[in-house]
Amino acid sequence: MINCKAFYDFLIKNEIYFFSGVPDSLLKDFCAYVTDNAAKEKNIIAANEGNAIALASGHYLATRKIGMVYMQNSGLGNAVNPLTSLADGDVYSIPILLLIGWRGEPNVKDEPQHVKMGKVTLKMLETLGIPYKILNGNFEETIKNAIIHMENKKSPYAIVVKKNAFDKYELKNKENNNYGLKREEAIETIVRLLNNDDIIISTTGHTSRELFELREASSQGHEKDFLTVGCMGHSSSIALGIALEKPNRNVYCFDGDGALIMHMGALSVIGQLKPKNFRHIVFNNFAHDSVGGQPTAADNINIPAIAKANGYNAAFSAETKEDIINTIKKMKKMDGPVLLEVKVSKGARKDLGRPTKTPIENKEDFMEFLRG
Repeated sequence: MINCKAFYDFLIKNEIYFFSGVPDSLLKDFCAYVTDNAAKEKNIIAANEGNAIALASGHYLATRKIGMVYMQNSGLGNAVNPLTSLADGDVYSIPILLLIGWRGEPNVKDEPQHVKMGKVTLKMLETLGIPYKILNGNFEETIKNAIIHMENKKSPYAIVVKKNAFDKYELKNKENNNYGLKREEAIETIVRLLNNDDIIISTTGHTSRELFELREASSQGHEKDFLTVGCMGHSSSIALGIALEKPNRNVYCFDGDGALIMHMGALSVIGQLKPKNFRHIVFNNFAHDSVGGQPTAADNINIPAIAKANGYNAAFSAETKEDIINTIKKMKKMDGPVLLEVKVSKGARKDLGRPTKTPIENKEDFMEFLRG
């Protein structure tokens, strides 16, 4: 395995000192090291991967220095537009070093949402005309060859990272919050207040996993919940599509701060259409909790105020179970869209499982529930 410090130091030695991206579980050790050692303005955890490509492009335009963008391979979808219409050699010709975690690598067991992207990751890079190298122990040669290409061709180069490529590194500069409520407790509190025909769309990561285990522990079915195990940031739009077609049933979107920020523009569409049955719950722990705990920009924004500015009828914030109970009861009597930000502590229990139903099984059960 590759030592995070050695990898980072070699990048710095070669004048690659600007980093941006969205954290990934396969890159979490290296990302944690960068978070601990790079200045805040030199390591920008972006709203989404396309945002990071643009940031690295701005860095290059201002300094003539190459930046690194880190991402999970699923993030290639967000990055395709700026990679092809900004950085590409046929457009502005901007060199960027991509560090891509290879989730769903063929013949390596992974979650279902990563399987397709795992199969097509290398083909996508080839289609985009981005040369790549799969990272191995001789990382110095890989980085040198990448730099030679980027300097000669003035275009992006990708380093693809397999599982367990980096040595373990624990984030030291953790920005712990002071909120005592755990997300799992908050989810349970809200679910117990919902009506039997209410609909839940839950975001990717720990939120969906905790909702699934809550149903299991309560000996309940899972048909009321659509677990958005992939497509980070889009659960609110899925919920909106359902709310518009099922106006007589309440639709609850269980969202996260990182997911909300990733595609915040969805709020403006929700606020414009104003579905009366739309209830938006944002569990905010100020971190990309499922992929290493790196901070989001949520500590710098006022989520309820943003929702109201985008046309939500009302927006609230809660920090305790009592706050949640009182606010949900109030929201149930209001026309939507309405939003509740629930401030929760970081982390999840270590024995948290994963859904035992496949995404297709979840979809079929859920669609049958919607027919009722």
